[in-house]
Amino acid sequence: MPAFHRDSATRSAAHPLPQSFSRAAARRVTVPEGRSPRSPRARRIASALARWDRVVLHAVASRHWPGADPVLPRLSRAADHGLLWLGTAAGMAVFGHGARSRRAAVRGAASLALASATINTVAKRSVRRARPVLDAVPLVRRLKRQPFTTSFPSGHAASAAAFATGVAMESKSWGAVVAPVAGAVALSRVYTGVHYPSDVLVGAALGVGAAFAVRGLVPTRGQLPPAGRPHTRAPRLPAGKGLVVVVNRSSGPGNGPLGGLGGLASAAADDATAPLRDALPQARIVECAPGDVASALEEAAAGGCRALGVLGGDGTVNLAASTAVRHGLPLAVFPGGTLNHFAYDLGLETVRDTCRAVASGEAVRVDLGRFAPGPDGAREGHFVNTFSLGVYPEMVRIRERWSPRVGGWPAGVLAALRTLRGRHPLEAEIAGRRRPLWLLFAGNGSYQRLGPTPGRRHDLADGLLDVRVVHGGRLPGVRLLAAALSGPVSRSPFHAAGRLRSLRLSGLAPGTLLAYDGEIAQAPSDLTVDKLSEALVVYRPSMTAPPL
Repeated sequence: MPAFHRDSATRSAAHPLPQSFSRAAARRVTVPEGRSPRSPRARRIASALARWDRVVLHAVASRHWPGADPVLPRLSRAADHGLLWLGTAAGMAVFGHGARSRRAAVRGAASLALASATINTVAKRSVRRARPVLDAVPLVRRLKRQPFTTSFPSGHAASAAAFATGVAMESKSWGAVVAPVAGAVALSRVYTGVHYPSDVLVGAALGVGAAFAVRGLVPTRGQLPPAGRPHTRAPRLPAGKGLVVVVNRSSGPGNGPLGGLGGLASAAADDATAPLRDALPQARIVECAPGDVASALEEAAAGGCRALGVLGGDGTVNLAASTAVRHGLPLAVFPGGTLNHFAYDLGLETVRDTCRAVASGEAVRVDLGRFAPGPDGAREGHFVNTFSLGVYPEMVRIRERWSPRVGGWPAGVLAALRTLRGRHPLEAEIAGRRRPLWLLFAGNGSYQRLGPTPGRRHDLADGLLDVRVVHGGRLPGVRLLAAALSGPVSRSPFHAAGRLRSLRLSGLAPGTLLAYDGEIAQAPSDLTVDKLSEALVVYRPSMTAPPL
């Protein structure tokens, strides 16, 4: 087979292409019935493009590419139906570090979906171009199963370019990894003789355009200003001296939505503390089990530290925020949990971001949500993200019970099905009127749309609660979906939303559950939800601060 390949390549280089190949390349675009013939200038441009296509395709077919024969055809087949890119996206989401990798995977997959839909439903039907004749392509390079769709433009090139561009918009490092593979897939379509070069170039351009179209619908995090104001100063701790960081050993992917990953929680904590120890070598790091986090935070705050740090998820951050406000200390939030909504809304995506802020003393003031009375008989409770009543607390309770057995995502689905099936809405008195509710949600700050769904908060010191109520009635799933897709200020028969400074609830039945930052507690019969305006000082790096 290798000898045959070399002979074929040599003959292709020495002799002109067969007439069948030239004729097929020349008539690459047909004129549909009812349209007028092209002008002489258009025919000249089309003829020049046809000649260029023939020359480049012949050059690729006749050249020997060391090591390409066993790689490029297989790579081209692997990209069929976008399977290569969907697998890559899944790998990035599972094994990548942090939310940036997950966002890059999702954006790449969304760009791929848009590009593929556009190419297959519009572009290929608009220009019906015949595939190249394979006379000049060595047999060893040809695909075992030839495509039967029209040639223009290349769907593989469009998908590759869309995925690589979408990934690079969120993560330059992942983009640098994916881009060479995407380029190889695009080249393989000419190398195997299933596309003309212009098919690939136009397909790639359409793929890049699809990625930018997705960005127009859903802006990247880099396009949005980081939340948190007003700016303030906090103790500047260049080497971390005077900073005590409490680390929740159970935070991280092992307990996250992927679930069932064994001992990855402790490994994730070790990975997260490594850059912290490197950047802030004089900081004191206290690692503890979830049940000991509250006491460790209290001991650190009472021990005379200059700043309190926490590495964990939103529940752990909630405890740290309450402790920091009570002792008048600035808080350093190191994202190390599964979701890290509070840290990400502040623009803290990595441990190094927080280390940079601690070293420079850059900080912002943010609001702290409050509900009174608090859990377990406390005078008040706090939340940095959300407070809720209704189906969500029950879903969290069921999910937490099942996630150690089946994993986070399956447990979440089971919890939703079980909660919504046959459950009666709770009843509460709001503004003097008693009403049935499926869900009452109060966010610490106004949640803004990030594309078609609510995404993040642009201002964590606006003094407002983002309140959303899903009314009781039939079809709770439809009502909850309508509320999720609605804006922050809306009103319908299914739900209502608005921005308030405080909210008074009464008449809650015994046993009613409430949730705050993912934690569950028994709700009192009467409670008030409001905010402590600008009560919490949180380290956050300036956008112009130099990296460590």
